[in-house]
Amino acid sequence: MEPDLLLRPAIPADAGAVAGVHLRARAAAPMPAAVHSDAEVRAWLAARLDGSGDEVWVAEVAGEVVGYARFTRTWLDDLYVDPGHAGRGVGSALLDLVKARHPAGFGLWVFESNTPAQAFYAAHGLVEEERTDGSGNEERAPDVRMSWHPPDPL
Repeated sequence: MEPDLLLRPAIPADAGAVAGVHLRARAAAPMPAAVHSDAEVRAWLAARLDGSGDEVWVAEVAGEVVGYARFTRTWLDDLYVDPGHAGRGVGSALLDLVKARHPAGFGLWVFESNTPAQAFYAAHGLVEEERTDGSGNEERAPDVRMSWHPPDPL
């Protein structure tokens, strides 16, 4: 676990740091090529942090944003960790936060090519629900829908 890891709600001033994490993490992951320019991604994420209805939390270490999660009531849309901080519990802490904020469960999509992310989610209790040919996403790349269902207390 990262020492001094802090999770907090994102604020509009975090937009640049969040976009940086997003772009670096995506570039390092086995994912299809991006279909939007870096400038478009930065503008789009800035809008998500400025009252879009999405909930966005950042993970900080020593005052630096090193990861973030963006989600709605039913979907985890983004969970990215800066490659320099991967494997240190940042993603697990963010995913645990999402589970705590949505105890009834949620779903997410992950690219089929991103097997490390699929393994991460499966190790944290998410289950595969379906696979598609990717015709429903912008990248037109095969993807996997996974979901988290809280354990039955009985």
